[in-house]
Amino acid sequence: MTHLRAIQVAAWASLALVAFATLASIGFRPTSSLPPTVERFAAFAAVGFTFALAYPRQFWLAAFIVIGAALALEVLQVLSPSRHGRLVDSLVKIVGGSAGLFAGWVLLWLESLRERIGGCRRKEVA
Repeated sequence: MTHLRAIQVAAWASLALVAFATLASIGFRPTSSLPPTVERFAAFAAVGFTFALAYPRQFWLAAFIVIGAALALEVLQVLSPSRHGRLVDSLVKIVGGSAGLFAGWVLLWLESLRERIGGCRRKEVA
């Protein structure tokens, strides 16, 4: 498995885990000492970050998947009798996912910049 393929598997696995935590009944949902808003933001930031790294040349695809998943999961919660979907929750998820996407793309940009600068320096030395 290639490096990029492993990151893609991790991205989809993180989305599946977040989907399970979002749609499972409260008894199956993992808990932490953090406020639910922070949990939502962090979960989608992690998903956004991994999708940015998994699809570095497909900006709109990664953004569509992450933001679309945030909206779709919130709508699915409305349909679940044991869960409730709220607009403010979807906004927190979208902002978290966008922050993760942005952080991933900044990391990729810095890495490409480092490679370009490193390539120029090697040519100067030679």
